[in-house]
Amino acid sequence: MRFFRKLAAVLVVLGCLAGFVLWENVSVQTEEFSVTLASLPAEFDGLRLVVLADLHGRQFGQDSAALLEKVREAKPDLICLTGDLFDEDTDLSMLPPLLEGLTALAPVCYVTGNHEWQVKELRQVLASMEAAGVTVLQNEYALLRRGEATLVVAGVDDPCGPADKKTPRALVEEIRAEQGDPCILMLSHRNDELPLWAGLGVDLVLSGHCHGGVVRLPFLGGVFGTEHQLFPDFDSGLYRSAQTTLFVSRGLGLGRLPFRLNNRPQLAILTLRCPKT
Repeated sequence: MRFFRKLAAVLVVLGCLAGFVLWENVSVQTEEFSVTLASLPAEFDGLRLVVLADLHGRQFGQDSAALLEKVREAKPDLICLTGDLFDEDTDLSMLPPLLEGLTALAPVCYVTGNHEWQVKELRQVLASMEAAGVTVLQNEYALLRRGEATLVVAGVDDPCGPADKKTPRALVEEIRAEQGDPCILMLSHRNDELPLWAGLGVDLVLSGHCHGGVVRLPFLGGVFGTEHQLFPDFDSGLYRSAQTTLFVSRGLGLGRLPFRLNNRPQLAILTLRCPKT
């Protein structure tokens, strides 16, 4: 009898653990961050950005209804999709209801990740995204306006894209030649390029790619890097170098390892602030 009681207790513990892991993988965690940018125009103080990264075609709720409700509750001024929204295994019929829902809430900007470039019909998909109202940034920029002030929102294709594409340096030089010395918000899928963007003086970079290290350990952070290294340097959250701030999203989807541990899918909200006077 004692044996069966112990066995039952073990099964209960294992069941609770399995339920916890399942909940961690299917429930979206909303997290808020405040980012102070020295060159942010006063008109944009309080601007709310929602960052969605590495969805990999997952749906949270029917037609992404649960995810869209989380975004609606965040009250974004701008929604930033930082790559790997879909991949080579995605049923692309999930995109129209998601994009229709997002563009109804706020302006949406998007850049490619590495996995989109494995999709044969990528060009057609990008055209359909633009037709749905998404601003697809392929080594180019757009202007966000408030009154007389402007904020540059730029984006670069993932390095897996065309080899002859415009370089990040050329894009930043083009922005400064045409817009003076503006505050630049850059969407770039890769999480490990802070030295590049700091060298170019970009103010804020939004990225993903690392999936938060897949497995996260207390006090140590993410375990697995994108280059098969352990405990990568830029796995989640805010990093700074010179005047540049990098934000790395933990993302929403699954990668080569079909699970996440201590690493819930993340919807990030960044509130931009001017320096206190």
